[in-house]
Amino acid sequence: MTKITSFVYLLFFSCMSFAQTITVQVSKPQAVVQPTMWGIFFEDINFSADGGLYAELVKNRSFEFTQPLMGWKQADKKGKILIVNRADNKANPRYAHITGEVGLVNEGFRGMGLTQNEQYNFSIWARGNAGVNVALVNEKGEDIGHGSIAVAGNEWKKYTVSLTAVQTVAKGALKVSFSGEADVDMISLFPANTWKQRPGGLRADLVQLLADLHPGFVRFPGGCIVEGRDLANRYQWKNTVGKVEDRTQIVNRWNTEFSHRAPGDYFQSYGLGFFEYFQLAEDIGASPLPILNCGMACQYNTGEVAEDVDSYIQDALDLIEFANGTVDTRWGKLRTDMGHPAPFNLKMMGVGNEQWDSQYVSRYKLFEKALKGKHPEIRLVSSVGPSPDGDRFDYLWSEMKAAHADLVDEHYYMSPDWFLQNARRYDNYDRNAPKIFAGEYAAHVKDKEKDGAETRNTWGSALAEAAFMTGLERNADVVQMASYAPLLAHVDAWQWRPDLIWFDNLRSVGTPNYYVQKLFANNRGVQTVPVLSNGHTLAGEDSLYASATIDPAKRLVFLKVVNASGKPLTYTIRPEGPKGYRIASQQVLTATDKGDFNTLDNPGVVKPVELKKAGDKKGKVVLAPNSLNLFVMSYSL
Repeated sequence: MTKITSFVYLLFFSCMSFAQTITVQVSKPQAVVQPTMWGIFFEDINFSADGGLYAELVKNRSFEFTQPLMGWKQADKKGKILIVNRADNKANPRYAHITGEVGLVNEGFRGMGLTQNEQYNFSIWARGNAGVNVALVNEKGEDIGHGSIAVAGNEWKKYTVSLTAVQTVAKGALKVSFSGEADVDMISLFPANTWKQRPGGLRADLVQLLADLHPGFVRFPGGCIVEGRDLANRYQWKNTVGKVEDRTQIVNRWNTEFSHRAPGDYFQSYGLGFFEYFQLAEDIGASPLPILNCGMACQYNTGEVAEDVDSYIQDALDLIEFANGTVDTRWGKLRTDMGHPAPFNLKMMGVGNEQWDSQYVSRYKLFEKALKGKHPEIRLVSSVGPSPDGDRFDYLWSEMKAAHADLVDEHYYMSPDWFLQNARRYDNYDRNAPKIFAGEYAAHVKDKEKDGAETRNTWGSALAEAAFMTGLERNADVVQMASYAPLLAHVDAWQWRPDLIWFDNLRSVGTPNYYVQKLFANNRGVQTVPVLSNGHTLAGEDSLYASATIDPAKRLVFLKVVNASGKPLTYTIRPEGPKGYRIASQQVLTATDKGDFNTLDNPGVVKPVELKKAGDKKGKVVLAPNSLNLFVMSYSL
């Protein structure tokens, strides 16, 4: 039994005699909880795509970084390497011309994680005549798995060989040794054990963590990544589909955004592109929510705007065709050729990200007119800026309300206190106004680091988010979608924290915030019902925050109760309406200290615990200090 479990049981048996009442009005269903209520927001930040979710192990595989040999080191120098730029291939112009005996070692993304007895698939595009020896190497440079191929012929051809690692290493590398003369490009190494065993696919453990959330939607490819520092480096979805070797790589906007965390080697290969995002959403049972540039670069950087917005609107129309079009359409045929003849069932799309001022409003209206004219079935997500209040927020809200926007995207990166104080934020929102997408939120707790700005995923932050989320759920008639942000972060290559899931080259860990999201998303219910104490909505009284939903078909109640106080509280849970009920289970998420957090070495510091005894026969329960409690109750009418 863990320390936290023992603590919770002790509280249960010692505090049973001072119960107040939590009334769950099961017979008064209110708002429908949308299937999209709890989702995930993916952005290529913190090496989330290349070096993360995208399972490619080779960095700069096609020599397209600003420095063509970044990530590569020449080991054997008896021959020469010449980088050649071919003008006739704008998507992938560079390749390496090898003469003599040359060894190239690729360092991977902060090393390569290699697992004993696992298979790794090597591939290379080449032409010429050369022998090629391929080896997995450990931190000492020792061979831990090898194979060979022979390049022959004057036409570009893809060569492959499979290697098996005989040792587990966290920071290995790939060594490719050439003997002869050849042109080489797209040097690649993938684990065979990808998600669904797809060649060139996604990292299985990370996708599994996402799938376990049972998200209602996947927002992609991000927020600020969509805008770019300038329009030339914005995210363009058409450059991310089709054959992988034909996709146009660009530098990642987070490469230099924060000087104190600037990696210098952060690029986007687009191996994880829009097809893969749609496929990921389908795999994990989520609705896709692509966000597209609206003709505006990031206003925190250049603030550049496009004079002609028509091409941006056409990109949006073409994306709908790519996702939903038939095989006899241009973009529907491309999707089919990529292996997915069935449509992806796209139902919603975001226009811009965190933009503000009149230039955004004018562009949004152009998008809305064109998209609604041709595709009225697509719901549009609009921006109300980067902050949860203020002049920009108020201006955009008034404009979006006047435009009868489908969904507005509100963002909150605030302190835990803000989240606690705003648990009632949507109680009095206009029910006839646009619906809410809480598209990016996270409670930021200042660290004791030099700049004081970077934050960890502490239990205190997750607890405050849980309290806020009860308010989102309680107002499900207004709030139809919500997602924590950012989603993923490499422990050796992050630019921003906190983040929902952390990983290194071999391991991954869910944060306390992850488990809060999981408890809510896995216990969504179908309709909200009121939760009262002393006749009042339970949203801060006695430091308690609560929400409840029901599944009438299964006759289940899902009650979430947050005790944000530092003391145990005893309550009697009393469903109002059903003839009979019982508390089927109680899960508790808490920690011994609000500063506790999970790490790769200690992943279970903050995890849900299911109590063997969920209250007594009269419904008395104990709410541990600083805890999120999930009660699942069955009832009869």
